[in-house]
Amino acid sequence: MQIIDGKATADEIKKEIALEVQEIKASGGKIPHLVAILVGNNGASETYVANKVKSCEEVGFHSTLLRFEPTITEDELLLEVRKVNDNDDMDGLIVQLPLPDHINPDKVMEAINYKKDVDGFHPINIGRMAKGLPAYISATPQGILDLLERYNIETSGKHCVVVGRSQIVGLPMSILMQRNTKIGNCTVTLTHSKTKDLSAVCATADILIAALGRPEFITAEYVKEGAVVIDVGLTRIIDTSKKSGFALKGDVKFDEVAPKCSFITPVPKGVGPMTIVSLMKNTLLSAKGIIYAK
Repeated sequence: MQIIDGKATADEIKKEIALEVQEIKASGGKIPHLVAILVGNNGASETYVANKVKSCEEVGFHSTLLRFEPTITEDELLLEVRKVNDNDDMDGLIVQLPLPDHINPDKVMEAINYKKDVDGFHPINIGRMAKGLPAYISATPQGILDLLERYNIETSGKHCVVVGRSQIVGLPMSILMQRNTKIGNCTVTLTHSKTKDLSAVCATADILIAALGRPEFITAEYVKEGAVVIDVGLTRIIDTSKKSGFALKGDVKFDEVAPKCSFITPVPKGVGPMTIVSLMKNTLLSAKGIIYAK
């Protein structure tokens, strides 16, 4: 069994991005600029955005954080999105979810210029991805692809089972794994809460991707010997033995499942660090005009 070290891989990719940014700067090119919009005071969102801003600093990007009170109206937020859309200096825009209940997140995502949608949530990017056209791929699925590639995990002809059908991870992951690409060419089964005999279906997987948001749901009976297991889950569990008062758990019961695996991602330091670095990669592509011409 080999542990897939997402933290080490993310650090390696950050160094590669930072080197490229140095070369861009030396040649007088445009330094990538990422803008993050944060509405309200959600603790988890604060942490996520802070980590994204820190990563921008580490690789040499410019970054701008736009903070708004939870009372901001939907129309006011859409106006702020349009301001970023119209600013040629700003290459990428992310709006941190969740948003307050009175704001429709789909409406906000669709308002983002798809050429600056480095989160890969805009319908145009999702549609282009599904057709196999150049597009910004959402960060977590892209991070998983990078891990599979950098660990030289064979995917062609394998049976991939994805547990969870969210638009952020499960659905795009199922599309990406069946595409005719280097990391792809799988036979894919997309499962969810209504799937019958879920454990039996999962146990047929050569590659099992757990993205359902239920801590330690995937136990040994869900995994066949030699499978590759990718754990996307990240849930805070109360743990008084920890100084912080909580522990982070994935969707996979790691100690029970790991002995059966050929490869497995831990939680933390697995998929999580790759999500932010994928956002950096998309912002760099945007600044260079590689996916969509400037």
